[in-house]
Amino acid sequence: MIALTGTNGKTTTAALVTHLMKEAEMHVALGGNIGAGLGPAASELALLEPPPDWYVVEVSSFQLADIEHFAPDIGVVTNLAPDHTDRYPSVEAYYADKARLFDNATPESRWVLDGDDPAVDALAGDAPGKRYYARTDAAHDAGATVGTSPAVPVEADGGFLRDGQLVLRIDGVEEILLREDELSLLGRHNRANAITAAITASLAGASLDAIRAGLRGFRPLPHRLEPVVERDGVLWVNDSKATNVAAARSAVLSLDRPVVLLLGGRDKGEDLAPLLPALERNVRAVVLYGAARDRLEDALRGHVPLHRVDGSFDDAVHAAARLATRGDAILLAPACSSFDQFRNYEERGERFTALAKREA
Repeated sequence: MIALTGTNGKTTTAALVTHLMKEAEMHVALGGNIGAGLGPAASELALLEPPPDWYVVEVSSFQLADIEHFAPDIGVVTNLAPDHTDRYPSVEAYYADKARLFDNATPESRWVLDGDDPAVDALAGDAPGKRYYARTDAAHDAGATVGTSPAVPVEADGGFLRDGQLVLRIDGVEEILLREDELSLLGRHNRANAITAAITASLAGASLDAIRAGLRGFRPLPHRLEPVVERDGVLWVNDSKATNVAAARSAVLSLDRPVVLLLGGRDKGEDLAPLLPALERNVRAVVLYGAARDRLEDALRGHVPLHRVDGSFDDAVHAAARLATRGDAILLAPACSSFDQFRNYEERGERFTALAKREA
């Protein structure tokens, strides 16, 4: 079993791991907390006949909270950031449930971790097993350390970006996978997801050729930094799954053009300060909508041009279309849940996509 958790990127990485393993003609089944119609619940996976050689399971903090004997052969933590602050009493309580992934670790366990974030390595604590690190911020000079984590040496096994290439290092042996511009996924955070998936698939037995072919052929999942349409020089991007501040920040920084950003929905009560540097750097205008618009307006006033919409989500999208000019991107990365106006983030993303195609 491969089990993936983390705050953001779980679904993309789980789907990509499965894609790479299928490219290698491995018998694999995907499911768990995956959503988006990509796989069944874990309980249904357990009933598959004949059983696959590998299960790839996305697990949420809510699921990990109640485990007893759950012990993946390969465990993956994509990243950590505050989330579900409307359900947990503290960030520490949220992280504590994530950390239960390591409860039943053995010396044979293998862990694929975000090497750019010291909080992820700390989450694993002293759990036994071999660790592999996915890195995009590594400085590959002699004696350098990885990203912001002094605990992870640059020569650690895993994968990283170097000179615009994705590189895999397993048992000290380096292999170049492909150039990062060969990926169809937008954004540096998706480079991290691709590296994480490549490490994981390799540990499960996928060949390098299959991993290379799978990385080139994988397409963005719906509602996850998904390019919808481009017309008259304006690119419409659906990242409705960006329901927390960290995901919205990553989405904004992933685009290499000025952004008209749609922010809003039901407030999760997160600190919005980490979003400000990204807005000031990449965003030309912010359209605020939904139940969270008052707090968003208070927090962002004076940092970036704001356009408050007191009407419907449709009105907000129309406002964004009026503000955008040639060379811009209209980005739905709401940093909030969808439950003020929609059943879920999928419905919100589908509505944005329909409106984008109509407006464009």
